[in-house]
Amino acid sequence: MAGALGLHVITTQLPIAFISATKQTFRRASVIRCAANPPNKRYTIAVLPGDGVGNEVIPVAVDALRLAGSLEGLDLRFEELPIGGAALELVGVPLPEETLRKAKQSDAVLLGAVGWHVLILVDLPKWDNSPKHLKPITALLQLRAGLEVFSNLRPITVFPQLVDSTYLRKDTAEGVDIMIIRELTGGIYNAHPRGFTTNEQGDEVGFCTESYSASEVDHIARVAFDIAKQRRSKLCSVDKATILEGSMLWRKRVTAMGLEYPEVEVSHLLIDTAAMDLVRYPRQFDTILTGVMFGDILSDLAAMIPGSVGLLPSAALGDSGPGIFEPVHGSAPKHYGKDTVNPLAAVLSAAMLFRYGLKEENAAQRIEKAVSDVLDRGFRTRDILTPGTTLVGCKRMGEEILRSLDARVSVSNGSLV
Repeated sequence: MAGALGLHVITTQLPIAFISATKQTFRRASVIRCAANPPNKRYTIAVLPGDGVGNEVIPVAVDALRLAGSLEGLDLRFEELPIGGAALELVGVPLPEETLRKAKQSDAVLLGAVGWHVLILVDLPKWDNSPKHLKPITALLQLRAGLEVFSNLRPITVFPQLVDSTYLRKDTAEGVDIMIIRELTGGIYNAHPRGFTTNEQGDEVGFCTESYSASEVDHIARVAFDIAKQRRSKLCSVDKATILEGSMLWRKRVTAMGLEYPEVEVSHLLIDTAAMDLVRYPRQFDTILTGVMFGDILSDLAAMIPGSVGLLPSAALGDSGPGIFEPVHGSAPKHYGKDTVNPLAAVLSAAMLFRYGLKEENAAQRIEKAVSDVLDRGFRTRDILTPGTTLVGCKRMGEEILRSLDARVSVSNGSLV
């Protein structure tokens, strides 16, 4: 896979300026020393803020990780590394070899966003005309390939405190709790052949291949069935089996695997029908399984159910090794530096890092309960503001999350108060 994606990485020492900036970034977080239990486990987290608002939301998530971990007796070590446009500015490639090496050595990767660099606040990306291997987004594909992650988990949850923020009718959005499971390494984003050519009429042609193998489908389908079992035992597989051969095989393999999971109710929808039903009646869905492109589209569409893409976390997992945990919202450079971006997607990604990356469920629940408590207390960033609530920026929202975390301590039976 690395060869297919063209892993253009270089051996380099990171610039002293970057190392100094790293120490500055985490100076505020490092003063948190309020362990309810003495440290008994140590983990290393590779922190990749990347581009744009990643540099605002990731420090908030790191603070939450450090405090929640401390309260659970976890010793978390953070190592910040460049990726995307930031890495292009520093060393000339989107994914330096040092970043990939240290990510592989870590226990989990916390990623902000790749896209426009924080200093490139213009209408068009600086690297639009660069070759593909020198575009910031290529770093994300290379990182996924290097860490061998293949399953993308994107939960869509409507917080009861935010039901008035939804773009749908309130009675349609209430109670929505969906897990979208998206395959990452196959399909039209990754398959070959692909490229550019000229046809017989002399027209330039760009082409990609929509392709899935039986083993690729089985790999992601088993993840989805196992997760569906842990939820409400309903799995909806989304494809375009009326037209695409890759989808025809997809549906065939998912149907066959369903025989191994008689307790899971399996249904199939075409991508266009699934998109309509997500808007019309989202509560019918529990676990959605789909391919790389359809999952990309559906999860962004589903962001409008809770009301903002700034609420959506994600996890990218493999069979072993560190996973990648990142907010879905991207680099959003036009919002960078204004202290208006919503950090909750990054903070909830930190909760997923504890749950799926480190298997530290209590720490994950601490963060989720803190987010709920902040919402109960009425604090809102601009994207989820409603009448009667308090408008705050990214930094203040982070401070309130820490305040809620610090108010919840372990008791003898392990529960949270």
